[in-house]
Amino acid sequence: MAAPTPTRRKVLGRLSLPERRFVADALRTETVGGVLLLVAAITALVWANTPISDSYDTVRDFHIGPAALGLDLSIEHWAADGLLAIFFFVAGIELKRELVAGELRDPRAAALPVIAAVCGMAAPALVYTLVNTIGGGSLDGWAVPTATDIVFALAVLAVIGTSLPSALRAFLLTLAVVDDLFAILIIAIFFTSDLNFLALGGAFAGLVLFWALLRANVHGWYVYVPLALVIWGLMYNSGVHATIAGVSMGLMLRCTRREGEEHSPGERIEHLVRPVSAGLAVPLFALFSAGVSVSGKSLGYVFTEPVTLGVVLGLVVGKAVGIFGGTWLTARFTRAELNEDLAWPDVFAVATLAGIGFTVSLLIGELAFAGDAALTEEVKAAVLVGSLIAAVFATVLLKLRVRKYQALLAEEERDDDQDGIPDMYEQDDPEYHLRMAAIYERKAAEHREKAELAGASRDDADSPA
Repeated sequence: MAAPTPTRRKVLGRLSLPERRFVADALRTETVGGVLLLVAAITALVWANTPISDSYDTVRDFHIGPAALGLDLSIEHWAADGLLAIFFFVAGIELKRELVAGELRDPRAAALPVIAAVCGMAAPALVYTLVNTIGGGSLDGWAVPTATDIVFALAVLAVIGTSLPSALRAFLLTLAVVDDLFAILIIAIFFTSDLNFLALGGAFAGLVLFWALLRANVHGWYVYVPLALVIWGLMYNSGVHATIAGVSMGLMLRCTRREGEEHSPGERIEHLVRPVSAGLAVPLFALFSAGVSVSGKSLGYVFTEPVTLGVVLGLVVGKAVGIFGGTWLTARFTRAELNEDLAWPDVFAVATLAGIGFTVSLLIGELAFAGDAALTEEVKAAVLVGSLIAAVFATVLLKLRVRKYQALLAEEERDDDQDGIPDMYEQDDPEYHLRMAAIYERKAAEHREKAELAGASRDDADSPA
């Protein structure tokens, strides 16, 4: 008897039902936050390019905070170092969940998004480096175009009315999680100033205490929030970027469910904090970071100066080529097949969408050129222009396939037996088929009755008066 032919692994295959629900819930919140982020960015640009632009600079540069603790910071600084710590806290929880319960827990399944994310960060860095090596620009900004902004990408999807199939949505989300991890490593390794070892030791001790309290099942926000603020303050004063404190605490949360738990502690806390991150922290950061002066002259600099041109090409070309190339090569060398419902142009469209590198790109731009205010503003403008171009290209590519996506999404959500579980997940369940048989039998009986009534009415109409 011949051995059965092994089933080839699918690229962007169907998600499990729990994973599909998690992705849907997570992206729903991020989409709302993305729209707020888009509004905040537009508000900042309008505010900074009107006759009252001086008030924008006044508010952004206003200092507040206890100087004795080394925290007399500008509003812009508080947004970048304080509010984004909340964003990276959520990113840490997402990464932990993906590692222990999501797509990254299986090394074979993790290979695709990890390789795609690595290629999607390496290619923009190479594009930037090449442009600036040839043009004689600064290489300090090589990391600026490496980040993907999932919140802004989802805002674009919401605005253009394109609902991606769950496999593409999960790929985009997992890609962004891995992207965030490498962005965190870049910030920690390449943008750490002179270290204050006393403050760093205090931050480390606070993290150990945070971990011990979690393991002891100590509950209460009034314990963890003050401790988190202390850890953040010490991390900031240590010279390590303060957002590292957020991701470190996020990674410590337990994201696996125990017997009797409907949700793990990490999932519960993420559910509570994600709206604060997506709806408040990130939009406020955008409000005080995206306000750059836009004019014909400044836009001309974006496309003529090597630093800014490198950022734009890195986001638009590097991201698309890197992610698509990494995905295709992974499938090619693992002999995996693309999901039959999708095509490679769909992967390229999502890779192009990942060129929207707003939040973390702006942050890295500020860190890379902290000593040059004029160049920092130009890099911010380049990030905005590059993200806009990537968004336009992705919109065109996605709109070409929008009917296909709508049909796939409708099929994924079809629930003819109305039991709350999509039918595609019940094809191996005998009870599902029995329920469907009963439904069709009732419909058949109804149609037979209607046929009899229609026949009787026609006979009455045809009979002589």
